[in-house]
Amino acid sequence: MTCSPARNTAASAAPPAMAPLAARWLSVIVPVLDEAATIASQLAGLAALRRQGAELLVVDGGSTDETLRLAHPLADRVLASARGRAAQMNAGAAASGGEVLLFLHADTGLPPAAAELIHAALAGGAVWGRFDVRIDGPQRMLRVVERMMNWRSRLTGIATGDQAVFVRREVFERIGGFPDLPLMEDIALAKRLRRVGRPACLRQPVRTSARRWQKHGVLRTILLMWRLRASYFFGADPRRLAIRYGYSPRDD
Repeated sequence: MTCSPARNTAASAAPPAMAPLAARWLSVIVPVLDEAATIASQLAGLAALRRQGAELLVVDGGSTDETLRLAHPLADRVLASARGRAAQMNAGAAASGGEVLLFLHADTGLPPAAAELIHAALAGGAVWGRFDVRIDGPQRMLRVVERMMNWRSRLTGIATGDQAVFVRREVFERIGGFPDLPLMEDIALAKRLRRVGRPACLRQPVRTSARRWQKHGVLRTILLMWRLRASYFFGADPRRLAIRYGYSPRDD
């Protein structure tokens, strides 16, 4: 299952049948948890998208810092949800009004003309897709990591949350949204979506923070992610994997 061919140029993005600047055709959903240090600049970077008619929803999972206060003036809606990216993104999708949903991590920035690029991919026949990723750090090893991430995604048709997944609302609802997992929810969603159709793999990259790579070291993080994904593939409990990753799942 490889990526579907997609028209990746903004020039082909706006056929008269579906103008991408129409109000609320696109809903951008950003899950957050204690992101006060960067949330204002990240949301400010989406202001142009909002001026084009996109809806921006921030879904908080119980922040104890200033995230909520900083997000309110920079988003259309700020919601509270149970903690966990899957639960937060599902809550945002349920509250949104767009025909197309874009799930964007709080530490990831979109490329210029992102809306037009998404529109072109969907107008070309895809029902979901993702962007290539560039990790925002100077280490040479990060260039290798991002190339491998993008190559693997093209080869397998699986996308990760760092790649800013977008999907038609009707398809997202039909497959049941994100499985409520404490980790690997992005992989699980992509597997569901892959049954519906191949993803559009846009070569224009999103830029994602290198903070987890810098915190733990590039090689150590690579090895950890390989172990976690292999364990998930062989049926390990996602809750235990989340703890190994350093995340404390909520108590249901």
